[in-house]
This record gives sequence, C-alpha cells and structure tokens, in this order.
Amino acid sequence: MLADISARCNTIEECYEFMLAYAAQGLPSDEGSHSGGIREYLGRAVRAMSGLAESCATAVKQERLEPAQRYQAFFAVLDRDARDSLAAVELVLAQPTISSQLIDNLNASIHLRALLTDLFLVSEIANTQRRAAKPLASGS
Repeated sequence: MLADISARCNTIEECYEFMLAYAAQGLPSDEGSHSGGIREYLGRAVRAMSGLAESCATAVKQERLEPAQRYQAFFAVLDRDARDSLAAVELVLAQPTISSQLIDNLNASIHLRALLTDLFLVSEIANTQRRAAKPLASGS
C-alpha cells in the first residue's frame, strides 16, 4: 500500500513538473501542441488525487503505523488540499482550450502548492517506512 501512495505522489509531482514546462512555452492553446499531453498529465493527476487521503489511511492501518491518530489528523488536511486541487484541475480540464497562461495560473494556485507540500511530506514518510521495513523483510 505504501507503493500505491508513492506512485500517486509521483504522478502528481510529474504532472506539476510538466505543467511548469508547458506554462513556459507561451502556447495560446493545447490544440496541435508539439508538447501536447497536458490533458493526459492532468487526467492522471486527477486519478491520483481522487481517494488519496483514503489510500493513505488504509496504508496506515495495514502497516500499523503509530501514532495512528497523528496520521489521521494529517490525512484530514491532505483530503481538503486534494479536493481543493482536484476542483481546480477539473475546472481547467473542462475548458475547450488550455493555454500556457491558464496552466501558469493553475501552477500558482495555493491549493495545488499546499497539496504538493503535503505530498513531499507523505512521500518522505512512505519512503522512510519502506526503508525501515526492508531489513525486517529480508531478515525473515
């Protein structure tokens, strides 16, 4: 389950990196764009954001991470930030064209930045937990 969380985090982070590059191109529209794929990246990010907090909560239970109440409190924050970011990304995806300026404005969204900061924290915790579990798994 920690691998699922890491994959979700990576997908959202990759989308953000692609959005930075897309925004820098000054494109008036995504139609016929050589860089293309903005809708694909945003779609993958939508799927990764959907149910993110629930996936994290399930991992905490499965991995028996403690103190569970601290994780749950943080996942309430993560859920809000993911839902807010999801609303912004879905609004952009609903537009007939996606310009570089629109993506630049999405990049600047405090909601998306908050989610990314949450993800950096969650990714590091998941990576630390996986590293800690490896010696136990290999020693069995």
